[in-house]
Amino acid sequence: MKIDPDSSAGLSAQIATAIRDAIISGALIVDERLPSEAELADQFDVSRPTIREALKRLAAQSLIRTQRGAFGGAFVRHLSYADAREQLVTTSTLLLSMNDISFDTACEARFALERACAPMTAARRKPEQLAIMRNEIARQGDPDLTDEAFCASDVAFHRALVDGAQNPVLSYQLSGSIEAMQPLMNMITFTARSRAEIVQIHTDILVALKDRDAELAMTILERLEGVTKRLAHSVMDAKVLAHEDKARADTSHVSRNRS
Repeated sequence: MKIDPDSSAGLSAQIATAIRDAIISGALIVDERLPSEAELADQFDVSRPTIREALKRLAAQSLIRTQRGAFGGAFVRHLSYADAREQLVTTSTLLLSMNDISFDTACEARFALERACAPMTAARRKPEQLAIMRNEIARQGDPDLTDEAFCASDVAFHRALVDGAQNPVLSYQLSGSIEAMQPLMNMITFTARSRAEIVQIHTDILVALKDRDAELAMTILERLEGVTKRLAHSVMDAKVLAHEDKARADTSHVSRNRS
């Protein structure tokens, strides 16, 4: 593991990258104890505070864990898909909110991935995934459920759909496209009519997966994509009209005051 003193990257960042690369390559294995701070400082020819900063970077990436006591130190951490999933969702959510990505583009990506996953879910789904989907459908039928809670339930329903494929890599990858859309979905005000339509579609998806009918499940998911886009555009259009009405009212008010 080496660093370049002339590099524009900070020393702690270079050290963290070097250790991360050693973990990825298998040179450092899970639960292996890293050299002490003093040993790492000698190895990289830097100060101990620089090593501490590098270790903090690695801990933030869930690549190492620290342990106190006589047998303590920094150890290579087993990174689970559950650990990585949360980081992916956070990153994906930020990407969608901070970049010029249209709702339709995000929606298209999400449902394209879900439809690709549907055949595996139809073939491999277990009773626990069907039970989660059934429970979320019941929850969505509660008239007192807030819009935000309805969207959260929608995420849970589709997460169970994806998890039914029994493929942790797919579950990890799709979490970014499904859960990251929740803030976008929260902007939609679901009327009683639109909720009933979504609940019925979710029910149809559940029945298709229960019957292991992959083609039908994909067709229904395509229909749900259309409904989701339609609802989003109706809200967006209403907000534009409200903004235009307010702007006209403000202009009229200013004109009257000047008169």
